Amino acid sequence: MKKFIFLFLSIISFKLSAQEINIIPQPVSIKTGKNTEKFIIDQNTEIISNDSLSNSALFLQNYIQQFYNIKLRINPNSTNKKNVVKLEIISRLLKNLNEYELISNNNQTIIYACSENGLFYGIQTLIQLIPETKSQLQIPAVSITDYPRFDYRGMHLDVSRHFFDVAFVKQYIDYLALHKMNYFHWHLTDDHGWRIEIKKYPKLTEIGAWRNGSIIGLWPGQGNEHIKYQVLPAEVKITPKDALIKTDGIRHGGYYTQEQIKDVVDYAAKRYITIIPEIEMPAHSMALLAAYPELGTEPGKKYEVAQTWGMMNKYNNVLQASDTTFKFLENVLTEVMALFPSQYIHIGGDEASKVWWKRSAVSQEIMKANGLKNESELQSYFIRRMEKFVNSKGKTIIGWNEILQGGLAPNAVVMSWQGEKGGIDAAKQNHKAIMTPEDKMYFNHKQFVKEDSLAANKFSPLIDVYNYEPIPAELTAEQAKYIWGVQGCLWSEYITNPAKVQYLLFPRLDALSEILWSPKEKRNYPDFQKRLKTQFKRYDLMGITYSKRYLEN
Repeated sequence: MKKFIFLFLSIISFKLSAQEINIIPQPVSIKTGKNTEKFIIDQNTEIISNDSLSNSALFLQNYIQQFYNIKLRINPNSTNKKNVVKLEIISRLLKNLNEYELISNNNQTIIYACSENGLFYGIQTLIQLIPETKSQLQIPAVSITDYPRFDYRGMHLDVSRHFFDVAFVKQYIDYLALHKMNYFHWHLTDDHGWRIEIKKYPKLTEIGAWRNGSIIGLWPGQGNEHIKYQVLPAEVKITPKDALIKTDGIRHGGYYTQEQIKDVVDYAAKRYITIIPEIEMPAHSMALLAAYPELGTEPGKKYEVAQTWGMMNKYNNVLQASDTTFKFLENVLTEVMALFPSQYIHIGGDEASKVWWKRSAVSQEIMKANGLKNESELQSYFIRRMEKFVNSKGKTIIGWNEILQGGLAPNAVVMSWQGEKGGIDAAKQNHKAIMTPEDKMYFNHKQFVKEDSLAANKFSPLIDVYNYEPIPAELTAEQAKYIWGVQGCLWSEYITNPAKVQYLLFPRLDALSEILWSPKEKRNYPDFQKRLKTQFKRYDLMGITYSKRYLEN
């Protein structure tokens, strides 16, 4: 009987201790120690790192100084065994290059990893072990072993619809780092603004980076409800013919210089985040065409940077598949690839209305000269031409799932946004696929049926994000290996300021991080909701905006 009581009390003690550990994403393994063995971080705590400029050591030092006003000393030569946070690269083989082990007791906290990436992920977990209040910084006694489920853990930000400055882009990258994400998809060009300096073509930013207004409210915008659009096989019919889109008339724009781009890329690299730039083609190109109309299928037309949202293929935003266009884009991508060390370059490839190529005599001649049977094959021809160039520079293209139309380019990675079919088809063709189905992974959608502020008029609640399983059941085990990971997307039509970005991003980013990092069998929505309560306190500490409705349950 005594043994049973002791065992019962031990279990209760373990559960009470375990409840203090509220980490997102959930680690692979957590073992808790005694409550009496907590490690205390104070002004005398040292960080021991093999390299005094270690990204991980500096990140921890900066975080604690910023939010707790304690500056820890980084001392690579310290021989102390007590009151130290020790970061160590070990040579022994762990299960995963990104794996880390975190062990904390009353004397020290040690993070082991076989890579700098792993150490950095361990630091993110350590940060979540620190109390959210500015009281004594106690770290519970724990032993954690952890590594990610997926290799691609991505988040996207659209800066074309609304521009965000460098300071906020860096802040956004920090949000990703805190959630152990490793790819940032930077959507730099679209119909509504060209956001990257290209020295060879200065009009891209002189003209293409600015629009003269934006629609008011949800598409079609106030005052535009009477305008009707019909996308027909051979024409786009807009009635009335003389319709003028009403906007707020406020000039909007901005762009990043090449020096600013380099600065952001370096900032992300120190957080083990790879930036994938997106340069849209062949559609979503109205900002480009406003600057260089000779590259369009109607070169005599006066193109303007778009002021309305919605499917811009209702207007002619498609590039001509000519040698002149290809040379222009090759020159653009040459400058882009010099700025971004990423192995991957995103070239869009989505929502290209074929009607504009059908109406263009030049397009039809290009098709005939290259033995192309239809406009879908012309799109494939366009993507393959650009892929060949990108491959010649040692890089790989990523495209939205429409690049499957007319035949997939030989080495392309498919980003599946129109459901999962594109990702499934790519995996079956032995191509890497990134799942980002719109109904689950577009965080610009409403998170509540009745939203607190203007958002895209679709519904992607937190529970649906959390319960998403990226590996489709119809794939074989071998095919499933081609599901590289998942990405969340944040399109900025209705997002005009950083607080709104935060509001729509959190806590859906938390759910995404757990899908990507934690073992599938450990995912548990009620437990996740419990851990979110602690996470929200951390967001309060960091000054992050989120919906207080999540605190009601």
